[in-house]
Amino acid sequence: QVQLVESGGGLVQAGGSLRLSCAASGSIFSINSMGWYRQAPGKQRELVAGFLSGISTNYADSVKGRFTISRDNAKNTIYLQMNTLKPEDTAIYYCNANILTTARYNWSYWGQGTQVTVSS
Repeated sequence: QVQLVESGGGLVQAGGSLRLSCAASGSIFSINSMGWYRQAPGKQRELVAGFLSGISTNYADSVKGRFTISRDNAKNTIYLQMNTLKPEDTAIYYCNANILTTARYNWSYWGQGTQVTVSS
């Protein structure tokens, strides 16, 4: 079993900052990729930022220059520092990881989601 546990969401005023964390635990052999997605009401889930291959990072155009993804490999944890937040950043943020388990199965795991609300 693999679990992704997210934390750090909340309510913030426009222009403010939040930091999200996602820790992976359980039967992990290796983590192939890890990232953050978000889903706003009535919209499709979209990639926000991620380590999708090796050490390179990918960002949605809408968050470039405002959000920074980082990771602690020793803790199987990624972080999303969100600065200069805008009301349009309001969404449920989900952590995703593509993991090779100790049983040698590749699987995509999702966290439970954390709500980020930005008031104007």
